[in-house]
Amino acid sequence: MATTHAGPHPHEHGPDCGHTGIRHDGHVDYLHDGHLHHPGPDGKVEEHKIPVSEKNPAEHAPIADGGTHDSDHVHGPGCGHEAVPHGDHVCYLVDGRLHHPHDGHCDDHGAVDVVHASA
Repeated sequence: MATTHAGPHPHEHGPDCGHTGIRHDGHVDYLHDGHLHHPGPDGKVEEHKIPVSEKNPAEHAPIADGGTHDSDHVHGPGCGHEAVPHGDHVCYLVDGRLHHPHDGHCDDHGAVDVVHASA
C-alpha cells in the first residue's frame, strides 16, 4: 500500500534524476534518502516498499558465497549502501541484492531489478 510523501519534494523523479531506480510491481520507483519514491498520477510523490515475496523473502538466509562486502561490514546509516524499504524493515542495496542486518549477521533478502544507478 502506498502512502503520500510528507513534506516538499525538490524535484521530479525519472531516469535522469540521479537516484537509483528499482523496478517492482510493474513500475519504477526511485531510492531517495532511505525512501522508495514513485511519481504518482496526481503529481504527488508516493512512498512504496519492496513487498515481501518469494523473490524477496524476509526469512533469514545467509549472504551467498562471493558476497560483495567484507564479512565484518555492518550495514546501517552511513555504511555506503543505499537503504531500501522492504516489508516492515530496511535492507541495504548491495550489487542488486537486498542485504538485511539481523542479530549480528547479514541476511540476503533477494535480488531487485536496478534499472538506473545513482549518480
